[in-house]
Amino acid sequence: MTVETSPEAQVEPPRPSSLSTAAARNLATTTKSAPQMQEITSRWLLRMLPWVETKGGAYRVNRRLSYTVGDGRIEFVQDGTDVQVIPRELGELALLRGFDDVDVLTALAGRCVQRDFRAGEVLVERGTPAEHIHLIARGRVTQSAVGKYGDEVAVAVLADGDRFGDHALLDGGGTWDSTAVAATAGTLLSLSRRDFDAVVSAAPHLQAHIQQFSALPHQRQNKHGEAEIAMSAGHVGEARLPGAFVDYELKPREYELSVAQTVLRVHTRVSDLFNGPMNQAQEQLRLTIEALRERQEHELINNPEFGLLPNADFKQRIQTHSGPPTPDDLDELLCRRRSTKLFLAHPRTIAAIGRELNACGLYPDTVELHGERVLAWRGVPILPCNKIPINKDNTSSILAMRTGEDNQGVIGLHQTRLPEEYEPGLSVRFMGISEQAITSYLVTTYYSAAILVPNALGVLENVQIARRRD
Repeated sequence: MTVETSPEAQVEPPRPSSLSTAAARNLATTTKSAPQMQEITSRWLLRMLPWVETKGGAYRVNRRLSYTVGDGRIEFVQDGTDVQVIPRELGELALLRGFDDVDVLTALAGRCVQRDFRAGEVLVERGTPAEHIHLIARGRVTQSAVGKYGDEVAVAVLADGDRFGDHALLDGGGTWDSTAVAATAGTLLSLSRRDFDAVVSAAPHLQAHIQQFSALPHQRQNKHGEAEIAMSAGHVGEARLPGAFVDYELKPREYELSVAQTVLRVHTRVSDLFNGPMNQAQEQLRLTIEALRERQEHELINNPEFGLLPNADFKQRIQTHSGPPTPDDLDELLCRRRSTKLFLAHPRTIAAIGRELNACGLYPDTVELHGERVLAWRGVPILPCNKIPINKDNTSSILAMRTGEDNQGVIGLHQTRLPEEYEPGLSVRFMGISEQAITSYLVTTYYSAAILVPNALGVLENVQIARRRD
């Protein structure tokens, strides 16, 4: 039997006996944070570089005269599986430095033979005749030789753009003094001495260039290629002392200040009606400056004209021995310059360094820097910089640098006392109010970086940062 319940018998919800919190919030003051921004990083490079006042917008680096005979890397073009060397890039070879006849260089490039190799393949063997120069288009090659005590020792690790066998083009009776083994699969281009001689015999001006090159080693120079300062030591009696002078480069490099700018726009209604408790224009300007400083650090690392990565000397670029950043690799990078001030690496690269140290049973150092504890190796801080690129193959680079003008290191360049300067080297100029009632401000910063001597900056390249599978 069903019992019907009348509407009067239904239970009503209890009525509130006080003001609800939802209604009360309409009368309450909200506590707000300042605008937040994920793009902000520690920007260690900007903090660690000594900034030099650059009047006139340019900084000239005067150096002793150096006899440069070619030490750069070679670039290639790829069409499907076919790889060719760019003819003008052959000018990076010591033998062809300064030779600019495109037709002859094109003829030499056309005689380069492509060779694909696999990991573990022996490319050249120690003691065999050296009859080719090999240009590495892709891959890693390790060179080894017999040490003083009869054991096999590693000589060098070569990668994309490197080459070996320069002497084979001129030395008819030369042999390989080291064995080259492919560490990875890759591609190289080989130019034989026979093909080189055929091109030379048809180009008299190339023959004259080679004769000039052959005289270069007789110029007196130190191990860095600088013009030698003649002197005498250990003599007795009235020996005739040599005269000396220090020769300078006739065309020193000049670094012009680069610029980063943006126009900040704020509507007058916003600044008039919504300016409390926070100043709208000030908050907009604060975040704009943060973004501008982030871009400044990115340019100091990657700009092709003055960025540290593109402008590091080729002789100061080294390869990892096995891929990941081992303690041995860090030591080799560290020992190539005096008074190294800091390492700079992507945060993921720093994590890879930590993994390799853990695998070796080593506990990394820490040092205090600007009130913070940071990771260090041999007492040199390893600082994070997410502006250093990570390549598609999960490799990156580690920079090591000496800093300061007095130390012949890396310096930052800027100019202060700008009109309407807001921060050192950064100005904020009022540009007026438009017909749409929008206030505009021009935000500008000028900057650059200079490497005073080549060994002030070193780069460990092709650092594998992906975690290896167990």
